[in-house]
Amino acid sequence: MTGSLNSPRDHGLQPHFEALARFSSTSQCEGSELYARLRPEIVRVLNTVETGVRPPAPSRDRSVVRAAAWNVERGIQLDRIIRVLVENPVLATADVLHLTEVDHGMARTGNRHVAREIAHALGFNHVFAPCYLALNKGAGVEADARGENTQALHGNALLSRYPIRNAHAVALPNGKDKMVGREKRLGSQRAIVADVDHPVGTFRSVVLHMDAHSAQSHRQRQMRIVMDHLDNLSPALPVLIGGDWNTTTHNASRALYSILGYALRVMMGVRRVLARHYPHPDRWFERRMFRELERRGYDYRSLNVPGGCTLHYSIRDLAANRNMGEWVPRWCFWFINWALEPLGGRCSMKLDWFAGRGIAVSRDFGPAILSGLSGDEPPLSDHDPIVLGFTLEEAR
Repeated sequence: MTGSLNSPRDHGLQPHFEALARFSSTSQCEGSELYARLRPEIVRVLNTVETGVRPPAPSRDRSVVRAAAWNVERGIQLDRIIRVLVENPVLATADVLHLTEVDHGMARTGNRHVAREIAHALGFNHVFAPCYLALNKGAGVEADARGENTQALHGNALLSRYPIRNAHAVALPNGKDKMVGREKRLGSQRAIVADVDHPVGTFRSVVLHMDAHSAQSHRQRQMRIVMDHLDNLSPALPVLIGGDWNTTTHNASRALYSILGYALRVMMGVRRVLARHYPHPDRWFERRMFRELERRGYDYRSLNVPGGCTLHYSIRDLAANRNMGEWVPRWCFWFINWALEPLGGRCSMKLDWFAGRGIAVSRDFGPAILSGLSGDEPPLSDHDPIVLGFTLEEAR
């Protein structure tokens, strides 16, 4: 590994991606002589949290904290995403942004540093925590991206117009082996935890992206790890947790479980599931995680739009179907299409959430979902952003 390293997170691992991607499991990879030689550098890169500090950006309202959480789908539509963040009358007033699925040095996003470019455009401070070192270009249509990965990092980011302190990442266990299948990755999801010094007071901001290919019990386990970590931090501060929690209601840890889950929901009645369960995963399929949140003092009910869905799937979405086709057998699409066709071929889910402790929703800037941001152009992301205004209970 040679070359000039421009930042603590830069590396020279690219020549080894192809050889590492030949392994069919994480255990096989980690047991190899090649991984043993590269391990110190891989660990260093994945454990390096990048922080960018800038002067405070102008704020329109200093009496309320305005937060947004958005899965930006890698940052594929980065220029348009930045334009919306700057021009949208709601997003432009955000004080903190919880961004999930952000690339750095991936061919599918033009090898751009998504978090840093957004932060610079807004004049915000930022924290970027890499979760995965990608050994190939990605899944589905991403595999056809032009060029090659450079830094090959994918992770989460926290952006704030006010100072960020004590930023760090919390590693979460994987819901499936990330080296099994066509998309090969080393690493795991990491939650970002940082203190934000807002004019109304200091609060703890947590960016959380849970595993998609996991069981409901695994997502609860990931949430519990985050809450346990927060309980051990000092001093105790008001907390906002926000991001993509992947509350699909499904056990997607294996293709077989996904198939059986879809069959169960058809037997339950497709219209019933789309109306009662996908918009309300906390009522039944994911209820254990949400009940534990409440037992430990976190409010989520008043911080989110009841029944408000943030991801919308269409059977005519070729990109989504190709990505799913690498996970479930092709014949399943006939089954899914048959179930959804009477409903226009679409279904929506509630995947993105806020939860908080020691905070209260602002009466003038309550929770909302910002849909329709793409207009007639290609979607900015497969998720809609969620927004929330709140005050700190200690400051009221």
